[in-house]
Amino acid sequence: MRPPTTSVAAEATRVVGAARTMRVRSASAPPPGRPVNEDLVFRFGPLVGVLDGATVPEGFDTGCVHGTAWYVRHLAARLGLAEAIRPTATLMSNLAAAILAVRADHGGECDLDHPGTPSSTVCLLRDGGDHVDHLVLCDSPLVLDVGGTVDVVTDDRLDSAMADLRATGAAVPTGSADPVDRTRRAVVQRERMNRTHGYWVAAAEPDAAFHAVTGTLPLRGPGAVRRAALLSDGASALVEQFGLLDWAGLLDVATAEGPGALIDRVRAAERDHPDRLRRHKRADDASVVFCEFDSDRP
Repeated sequence: MRPPTTSVAAEATRVVGAARTMRVRSASAPPPGRPVNEDLVFRFGPLVGVLDGATVPEGFDTGCVHGTAWYVRHLAARLGLAEAIRPTATLMSNLAAAILAVRADHGGECDLDHPGTPSSTVCLLRDGGDHVDHLVLCDSPLVLDVGGTVDVVTDDRLDSAMADLRATGAAVPTGSADPVDRTRRAVVQRERMNRTHGYWVAAAEPDAAFHAVTGTLPLRGPGAVRRAALLSDGASALVEQFGLLDWAGLLDVATAEGPGALIDRVRAAERDHPDRLRRHKRADDASVVFCEFDSDRP
């Protein structure tokens, strides 16, 4: 048997408290050969999440002395603290509080109005006992098995805002390492960040949280949530870019083989099907949080 390629993996765990019936498994890993993972998976009681920090092209100024990985770690910690202090608050409200707290964590050392300031997507799921709340901000989708029907919660505003840039970038060879080209892409993308006609992501402005895609679903009855997968776009690429699974198949692999197996498949796809990639990177951080709910809830 091959050793797992994931750098962070969690075995099935029964979460205490309101989430007693939610079993959680997770995995997260940077691409081979890169030591820093700018994704992060976490679990704080009934709250689970995936954060995907935006990679900064080499030579691109951010106005921040800390970096993306620092931002992601602090955002996760602040989300956990917000959940502990205000467990009945909305996910949007707690995310806004977390973003505001991380803004203070910078300690006045950084230019937080800089368009390159560190940022992260957010995908959250919270077990409320008889229901789940969810939040998606930017391109980290949530895949749900709801009463046997697969549904996907997405925030496609980044893709919509970047459609023109993607079309222009199609002429650039896959995996281009041209720093001028990569910086140009980053500048155009950041100009549309957290703008009404652009896209929204966790960065330095708490208001972004209130533009997230949110919802509540039951955990009881015929329309109950049975399974859920929170994904960074590095993991959702199996469906969205490589087309090697559909969403139902992704849930089935996670159920039978675990989140680490999904990341193994991502690495194989990046190696064997680079022509199917729509991003400029040959490989990306990949993260999965997989939740299963007891089927015996009335």
